[in-house]
Order: sequence, then C-alpha cells, then structure tokens
Amino acid sequence: MAKSPLTVNLVQFDIAWEQPSKNLLKLEDLLSQSDAEAEITLLPEMFTTGFTMNAKAMAESMDGPSITWMQDTSRRLETDLVGSLIIEDEGRYFNRLIWMGPEGLRGTYDKRHLFTMAGEDKVYTAGTERLMVQKKGWNCFPFICYDLRFPVWSRLGKKADLLIYIANFPEKRVNAWSQLLIARAIENQTYVIGLNRIGWGGEQHYYSGDSVVIDPLGNTMLDLQDNEAVESIQLDGVSLEIIRKDMPFLDDADRFEIQL
Repeated sequence: MAKSPLTVNLVQFDIAWEQPSKNLLKLEDLLSQSDAEAEITLLPEMFTTGFTMNAKAMAESMDGPSITWMQDTSRRLETDLVGSLIIEDEGRYFNRLIWMGPEGLRGTYDKRHLFTMAGEDKVYTAGTERLMVQKKGWNCFPFICYDLRFPVWSRLGKKADLLIYIANFPEKRVNAWSQLLIARAIENQTYVIGLNRIGWGGEQHYYSGDSVVIDPLGNTMLDLQDNEAVESIQLDGVSLEIIRKDMPFLDDADRFEIQL
C-alpha cells in the first residue's frame, strides 16, 4: 500500500504530579493554541499523572474520564491521539498505551519492559504483544519508555515504517535516550519518534524533554529540546522506500525468535 505523507504532532509538556484533571486542562490549552493539523498526535507516558507507582489511587478503567477525554478530543481535532494511562483491568494494573481514533479505540499496548529500578514490575503487569496500527499506508508500532533499551523487542525491519516511543525519561539518562533512538532508527531503517515530558516528577526526577524525530539514516529531523510545545512534522514515505531500496541492509538481518 502506498504511503501518503504522514503528519505527526508531538506534545511535550510538564506533567503535574498525580493531577489528572489539571493535566487534561493543560492539554486542552496546548492543543487549542496549535493550528497544526495532524493525522497522529502523541502524548507522553502516563500523561495524566506522571510516572507514579501509586496505581491503586490513580488507575482508571477503560471507560474512565481520561479515555472519554481522548475519544472526545480525537473526534474534535480529527486526529489519532496516542498516549499511556494507568489502567485497572480485571484486578490488575497496566501502563497501557491507548491509540484512539476519531472513530473510536484503534488499539492498546501494555508496556512490555517494566522499569524494575522504580519498582514498576511490582505494581504493573507486563504486556506480551506488540501493537501495529496502520495509518495512510504506514505501519506504526508504538512502545513505552524502558522498551527503548531492548532492541530485540523493537527489531521489526521492513514490517515497520514508524517506531514511536512515548516516555518519562529523566535528564540524568538523556544521553542514552538520544543514542538509543538513533540506533533504533538505523537498525530498522525506519523513522523513529521519541516523545518525552519536561519538568519535575513527584520523585524529584527532572525531565528535560529532548523529544526528537529521527529519519531512517539516523539524522535528527526535529528536536524539541526542553520546550513545552506542540510541534508538527511531516514524514515522507517515498524517502523511506528509496533508502531501503538503495541500501538493502535489512535483507542481511539475522532471524530470531523472542521467548516470553
């Protein structure tokens, strides 16, 4: 299927700690100030709460207020809205990415790699399946934060046209964030978007943003640095196909299986 140009909005903002209503109001304001029309609009990991382990108090259901807000906003702006929330489902908690389209829910992805150093694995249940969403002929695969460190989970090659990583990635490890995003783009010969937050989290971790868009050659196309902003970029599917045709490195890739 031919890939039409794909426009993506990156929403990088300072998440108020464990204050969902305040964060949704801020997002309303940020999105209202942007005149960019995009097929996909990206929000950070746990965009209503920050990266908290207080799941019992912060979790919502799949028909809760944040899901409803995503559906209403997606429909109003005519964009697919993508971000993760703390979701309680059948008595378990998930760091769950929601991919919401104007027509309704298009898919979910439960974070596979839980951040053990913060005790995320003690609170949340890990996912076991990737999500692929097609948009205008593009195969889009979303991931969450710590997933970025594990290349096997992201090794999709020609199956993927766009890899998306939404995150709460602290400044003290920002060099890893920057280098790993470039690596994921080069090894898959695909576009990569890393969407992070800014500001202080409740555990006194500082987040410097550094949200970026990387092309299939590993070049930075867009860098939000530490700005609170909604920035738009258009991705070119023709360029992606030319790069893969001129430099068919993926034909020589190793084959392997993931054991969960």
